[in-house]
This record gives sequence, C-alpha cells and structure tokens, in this order.
Amino acid sequence: MPGNALALAIPPMWAAPSHSDFLFMARDHGISASGTLAAVALPTEGAAQADGVFAEAVADAFAHAHGAGIADPILIGAIPFDQAEPACLHVPRWYQRLGRAALATIARAEPPAHRLAEAPVSSPDRTAFEQGVARTVAAIRAGEADKVVLSRVSRLTFDRPVDPGWLMHRLIEQNPAGFHFRVPLPDGATLVGASPEMLVRRAGAQVQTCPLAGSARRVADPCDDARVARGLLESDKDRREHAHVVDFLREVLTPLCETIAIPARPEVLATGTMWHLATAITGRLRTPGPSVLQLACALHPTPALCGTPRAAARRLIARCEPFSRGMFAGIVGWCDSRGDGEWAVAIRCGIVRDRAVQLFAGAGIVDGSGPAAEWHETEAKLRTMRRALGVEA
Repeated sequence: MPGNALALAIPPMWAAPSHSDFLFMARDHGISASGTLAAVALPTEGAAQADGVFAEAVADAFAHAHGAGIADPILIGAIPFDQAEPACLHVPRWYQRLGRAALATIARAEPPAHRLAEAPVSSPDRTAFEQGVARTVAAIRAGEADKVVLSRVSRLTFDRPVDPGWLMHRLIEQNPAGFHFRVPLPDGATLVGASPEMLVRRAGAQVQTCPLAGSARRVADPCDDARVARGLLESDKDRREHAHVVDFLREVLTPLCETIAIPARPEVLATGTMWHLATAITGRLRTPGPSVLQLACALHPTPALCGTPRAAARRLIARCEPFSRGMFAGIVGWCDSRGDGEWAVAIRCGIVRDRAVQLFAGAGIVDGSGPAAEWHETEAKLRTMRRALGVEA
C-alpha cells in the first residue's frame, strides 16, 4: 500500500469530546463523531471494486481501529465531485448514533452574530452563466450530450468569523427534514449543508436510493404552491431530466441486485424552498454484495450532479464553470466495517472558512432549458443556505 494512503493517529485516551467534529443526520437518525484514529485520503476512482489500492486502504483503516479496541468502527466524511481528487474520510476516535430526539438538543435558533461586509459575488456571474446554458443547450441539440448540470458558486464575506457549529444549528432548525452534515476539511475549512437528496443507503442486503432531478421554486400561497407541484409533475422537460437519472441508477444497480423495484412515475418531494421530482428505488443485493461505500462510488456522480453521458457532460461543464467544484456536488456520509451506512449528495451546502462562506447551486440542462429560468433555479436553491446565514428572509 502506498505510504500516503493511510494516515494514522492513536488517541491519547478514550473519551467522548465536548463537541463533535463530524455530523451526519438523516431524517430521524444519524452519527456524531470526533477525532481521527485513521484517515483515508485517496482518490476514489476504481473504489467501487472490491480490490485495489483504495479498498486496501479502507480495510487497513478498519483493521487498525479493531486493533485499537473499537468493536464497531465507522468511516465518515466526504468524497469530492471529481473522483480523481482525494477523499476526506476518517475513522473517528469516538462516535455515537443519534435518534430523532437528539435533533431538539442540536438545533437552536439564535439570531446571526454577523453581517455581510460586502455584496455577494457569483462565479460565473449571471451573464456568463446564462451564456453557458445557451451554449450547452446548443451542444445537447447537436448530440454532444443528453443532460449537463451547470453550477455556480456564490461567495459571501462577513464582518466576523462564521461558526460552522452555529450554522449547523440554524440549518437543522430551519430544515428539519433531509440530510444535515458537517465535515472538517484538510485545509481548515468546514463543509456544512442540509441536502434533500440521499444517494444510497445499505442495511444488510437491503439497498435504497432516491434521486432528485427536475425542480421548481415553491411559492408562499398554498394554492399556487400546489399548482407549481402539479406543473412540475406534468413538465415534459423536467420528466426527461429526471428519467436520465433513473435510467442510470437502473443500469448500475440491476446487475448488483437480486430484486429491484423502480416506480414507473416520479413523485414530488418538497423542501422549504423547492419542489423536486423524486423516485424512491429499493432493492435486495446479491450475495456477497458491495459495501455502501462501494455502491456510493459506483453511482457517483449521477446524472443529477454531472449529466449524461458522464464524460461528455464533464467536458461541457469544464467549458462553462470557472472554478473547481471540490466537495461541492460531491457526497457525504458514512460506512461501517460490515458495509452498512448511508451517503447523501453534497448540495444545499457551503464551505465556511473564517469570515468567508462559499455557497453552491446547480441546474440540470436539457433540450428545452431556458437560460433565465436556470439562473432563477440556482437562485432558489441558494436560499436554503442564505436563510440559515441570515442574509435572506
């Protein structure tokens, strides 16, 4: 195994810390963790395979944890959008599983202790983003791809440091459903978010995924909001966008499963700011089945994050996005040594670094996408983090 594949740190004592470094919460359960006993910081290309350098590093990390006396170790952290970049995965020194009641103790809604020091900056700006959408639609019509997810980063600077723990509290209080996560990154920043989208969950032989693709902004009036949801369900453009993701998941999961159930039509899923088309897929894995981490790496990035075909979509993304996504549009979650665990998509999130916060939002582009409409979709998706930061009502 390469020398830089596994970094080990033996804890001086075994004790629960006063606060957690890592947090991953699903709707009614989750994990809080602290410290690092072992870390896997390798690219995840090829990680879906049961052998290879990455699989060996994961096995060594779990073996080290067992040797240190941890009966049921986990691996927790984040994997970037580009699997050629190193993952940020840790075997924590200490962790606990959380239930729904823990949300009440984690969430608290103090007013923000900071203000914007300058106007937010979008990269690309609106003109460049809309031009990128138009060029991408033309490329799709020319047969270069079927779908491409274009994104942008909004950079905010505050008058004082932003506390990632406080931001996590705000997100849980304002968005009680979905997936909440906080992951410390190697450069000292922290990835924080409240994602609506599960990538994959495994419990024994049972596997679940629920892709989201096709979106519409919610409105305040209940009757109008219901019409928005119905319109999304009936939208040919959004149904086609969603079908690309479902077809991809079917292609990847079917050979791995004894049985698989995929609804014929999507449903609508509501968050505080958006309606999404969603398809809940369930299956039973063949024996021996891949771990949830292997499944996550096989699925990531789905057409909901990248586009399809994947290689063509990546090329078009590189033409239009003047930044590296890093952990944005990556995945976050955990896996235990039995292969069970859960991974969510790193959307509706931000990276906090002292007074600076970067926010991220993307939109799926297909034939029929309109540049202005896609800009407004990214604006709507940014509202989750803006509201939590206190810069938008």
